[in-house]
Amino acid sequence: MERAYKFRVYPTREQESLIQRTFGCCRFVFNRFLAIREERYKEGGETVNYVACSRELTLLKSELIWLREPDKCALQNALKDLDTAFQNFFRGVKTGQNVGYPTFKSKRDRHRSYRTNGSIHVEEKAVRLPKLGLVKCRISKKVEGRILSATVSQKPSGKYYVSLCCTDIEIEQLPKTGSVIGVDVGIKDLITTSEGQKYDSARYIRDNEHKLAHLQRELSRKTKDSKRWEKCRLKVARLQERIAGQRSDALHKLTTELVRSYDTICIEDLNAKGMIRNHRLAKSIADASFGELRRQLEYKASWYGKSISVIDRFYPSSQLCSVCGEKNPATKDLNVREWICSNCGTMHDRDTNAAVNILNEGLRLLA
Repeated sequence: MERAYKFRVYPTREQESLIQRTFGCCRFVFNRFLAIREERYKEGGETVNYVACSRELTLLKSELIWLREPDKCALQNALKDLDTAFQNFFRGVKTGQNVGYPTFKSKRDRHRSYRTNGSIHVEEKAVRLPKLGLVKCRISKKVEGRILSATVSQKPSGKYYVSLCCTDIEIEQLPKTGSVIGVDVGIKDLITTSEGQKYDSARYIRDNEHKLAHLQRELSRKTKDSKRWEKCRLKVARLQERIAGQRSDALHKLTTELVRSYDTICIEDLNAKGMIRNHRLAKSIADASFGELRRQLEYKASWYGKSISVIDRFYPSSQLCSVCGEKNPATKDLNVREWICSNCGTMHDRDTNAAVNILNEGLRLLA
């Protein structure tokens, strides 16, 4: 099994300078060969693959001496990423999926990274990377398995991280509990379980939007690319990173608790991209992060030997009575939080009833 370990690194000034030059070289190689592939296809319909690009990169290094300075694996991986982007685009055209055409990378993009798979070693308080040597690192967890690659990245806040992709890892399976649960995802309560338990939705954006708006207003009044503008930009980036970290931490704690407590978790396939088009609810939906919640549940269940049952997004979980199955179209209105079944007279809480229906449908699909 593969697993990634992400740690913060503290490079020296010389190492930071080399990292920035590597970012620039990878961006140059990606953009250069993207332009070459487009030009040759327009001229004669020729398709340039990764092998041909790799040969031309070798010749290009003899002309541009500064391309020899960064890690050679990072430049080769930039070409592989470009080739993968084209393959995904053409595959999406054939299958009807909406996969975007590869675009040029901007030097003003604050999310920067490069991937290397050279000689990588983890030591007590440092990690050894190609060309950089020993880089001070905050090792917060023991790295297991065999290291395949390392991705060095920089966030808009200026912090540097390294992500180590490892394989041949044996993850200890969690003990079976024999319990199953249905989960209804919402805005007011992040999730409501079929047992009636509700987890409040922590509104991190709304809790910090006043401070964020104040900092963004200050940023808009500064001269772009000036020293004061850069200081204010860092303040905005750090606050946004803090909001993202709070949300990620809360989701990890919640999903880990669910996976530890239940053997089977039934959830619904929400169309988050379509839901976010509702401008009245867009901020709350983005803050809740439905897609990340499902992603964490799926990979943690796979790790620890649990199962996930995903029901169809068009299943009317909120409209059906969980006791007799009577359908109540009036519950399409989100303002209806409680209702009484006209057939059996059962009093329903909207979210709890939906979670019970999700559980029943999920178990039916598994059976």
